[in-house]
Amino acid sequence: MALIVQKYGGTSVGSVERIQAVAQRVYNTVKAGNSLVVVVSAMGKTTDGLVKLANEISPNPNRREMDMLLSTGEQVTIALLSMALQELGQPAISMTGAQVGIVTEAEHSRARILHIETTRLTRHIDAGKVVVVAGFQGTSSAGEMEITTLGRGGSDTSAVAIAAALQANFCEIYTDVPGILTTDPRLVAEAQLMDAITCNEMLELASLGAKVLHPRAVEIARNYGVPLVVRSSWTDAPGTWVTSAKPQGRSLINLEIARPVDAVEFDTDQAKVALLRVPDKPGVAARLFGEISRQKVDVDLIIQSVHEGNSNDIAFTVTTPILKRAEAVAAAIAPALRSQSNPKSDEAEVMVEHNIAKVSIAGAGMIGRPGVAAKMFATLAEAGVNIQMISTSEVKVSCVVNATECDRAVNALRSAFEIEAGGQGAGSRGELLTPNSSLLTPHSPPPVRGVALDLNQARLAIRQLPDRPGMAAKLFGLLAQHNISVDMIIQSQRCRVIDGVPRRDIAFTVSRIDGESAKKMLTQVAAELEWGEVVLDSAIAKVSIVGAGMVGQPGVAAKMFEALAEHQINIQMIATSEIKISCVVAQEQGVKALQVIHAAFGLAGSEKFVVPA
Repeated sequence: MALIVQKYGGTSVGSVERIQAVAQRVYNTVKAGNSLVVVVSAMGKTTDGLVKLANEISPNPNRREMDMLLSTGEQVTIALLSMALQELGQPAISMTGAQVGIVTEAEHSRARILHIETTRLTRHIDAGKVVVVAGFQGTSSAGEMEITTLGRGGSDTSAVAIAAALQANFCEIYTDVPGILTTDPRLVAEAQLMDAITCNEMLELASLGAKVLHPRAVEIARNYGVPLVVRSSWTDAPGTWVTSAKPQGRSLINLEIARPVDAVEFDTDQAKVALLRVPDKPGVAARLFGEISRQKVDVDLIIQSVHEGNSNDIAFTVTTPILKRAEAVAAAIAPALRSQSNPKSDEAEVMVEHNIAKVSIAGAGMIGRPGVAAKMFATLAEAGVNIQMISTSEVKVSCVVNATECDRAVNALRSAFEIEAGGQGAGSRGELLTPNSSLLTPHSPPPVRGVALDLNQARLAIRQLPDRPGMAAKLFGLLAQHNISVDMIIQSQRCRVIDGVPRRDIAFTVSRIDGESAKKMLTQVAAELEWGEVVLDSAIAKVSIVGAGMVGQPGVAAKMFEALAEHQINIQMIATSEIKISCVVAQEQGVKALQVIHAAFGLAGSEKFVVPA
């Protein structure tokens, strides 16, 4: 017998008939010998209707009162589903978030879960009842016992947190799609259903806009080793398993706000190759990395900064033993990468740096917590360590530094994030947990599991930032103070000395809704912090490939760049991590970029999926 947590979204419980169908599914699961907790959302468009009512009363409604209002939606669903189960002869009891014991921060509309008191839940489960829980809500730990809501994706978060607190065998997320697809089926009808995906891969896809699972829910699953399965409410198909590495012991206190960093990692066997002043036109990255792939040169980080005039810089890191091959490829291709209009002055220059190291912090949900990267940069600055390259992802932030500063950087980061030396955290590769606690060891996973498009990003570029320790810390510390999350971060490789001060450009992407306010704030402090113009571009799209299998596969980046080049899609920025490659392109080319990359990696299936309205 298994203890299972099931979650049903708004479309799954959107009518009396659908609630009765859910009740039948729950009843059948119990009759098969399982114990069950069911977490539900509000029916259909109920939440939208409540928001509309509030806006008719006030253009800027009080957040506390909004929580009081919105929390009622789920209460309707839990009562009706409990009644439906009782009609089938199955004992059931409905419980609000407060009754369950979901204790949250005292933050209205976006609270995070601190802990869950499971005594009452366990008592009802042991009595043979199905406990039907209102998702999306909890109660603050303060003496006032305020009702709080968890924000977007709150029911997913509630379900996985309950599964973690109860140490359930697994958590099922029922939705209106058959599982997790290789891309958005509204943009690529031939998107293929995946049978399994790792939590790290899912975190990247969720942060890139895949709406099947919210990143917060995946973070909890990853941190506590909760196996997840995403299934369709309308069929008995197996869906997609989201697997996680076997976790180390982690306290269930401060469940969502526990330390975000599990490990500090480093690699001193690194070298950097940069091509400066390459033409800013389609096909350049494809040509360079196509030749690198043909020479079997395995590349680690890749960055391409914002263009300057009609040229750009591309840099990549490799392991020291293959540096000579990488340098030879770059040197051979550089003369061919010339601007036809001015071949002498615009010739690409190859720059090689040997004594570098990569230091990284690993954990879950890095991008969604703007203070984490800022703290890393501040820690390195305080240790007198200058950052040469930056790579960000949902599970890791990496900085390239001088090799002589590596030990100092690692020790400072371990101290700042309270990580014991030598400990491997949840960010390391490990055993993958399946619902029956057996091991899932995917053999030869495909290098790319999914492709995602984010049309909700804006790019900010700061020109002529002083190249000295502490500048990245000041910049991203300011953004963190204003609760602005940053995604891609790229420093230009070109360095200019102005008034005796070496300077570089730095560019990064933020949510489009934060673009204007971020530009205004950064412009106001530009003179004080000695940087130049702040440039905002909201007409961009970010297309990304994700896959744990791309490690050690030098041709993956080349294939992505070649697919874009064949369709004359110019790459404006490139940033990579171990399991993700992202390119910024023009907004109007975003959908086309997604489609051609999805096709290039052979991810299309024979079945076409239609997303319900």
